[in-house]
Amino acid sequence: MALQEKLDRFKQQQEKCQSMLSNIAAKSASSRSTPKPAPAAASPFPSARPSAPVKFSNDTERLQHINSIRKAPVGAQMKRVIDILFQTRQAFTPEQINEACYVDVNGNKDVFEGLRKNPKVNYDGKRFSYKAKHDVKNKNELLVLIRKYIEGIAVIDLRDAYPNVMEDLQVYLCC
Repeated sequence: MALQEKLDRFKQQQEKCQSMLSNIAAKSASSRSTPKPAPAAASPFPSARPSAPVKFSNDTERLQHINSIRKAPVGAQMKRVIDILFQTRQAFTPEQINEACYVDVNGNKDVFEGLRKNPKVNYDGKRFSYKAKHDVKNKNELLVLIRKYIEGIAVIDLRDAYPNVMEDLQVYLCC
């Protein structure tokens, strides 16, 4: 009988997780398009059954991955966000960050505050973006900056300016 109870408890947890995922999917879909009514599976009541049950076992691995990210230390979550901001060089809302790397910035106050105060992150009140040490966005601006520092400038300070900065530096150093 104890085995049956554990199985029932596990099924309840699956339903709860599926409901939560449906809510997240509904919110992200509504933020991208016109608002739609929440699906039946998104009911906040634990006794409500979805009209067409979704196979939870197909999503188990992805859900475990999301759970491991959200339970990771604050520093690890911040690093994931900063890496996404660095790689894309785009501004992200907290919802977009959640979609991109599963870090719930709005739901975790410590992550939000840590990102807001991080010297490598710019927060304008709505979006987070990567902030390089020098505001250089292309080859011409790089050349102007290099000429400005007659005594030289550290390559490590320029490395995060824009994606192809190292190739552009090689061109200027060789010529």
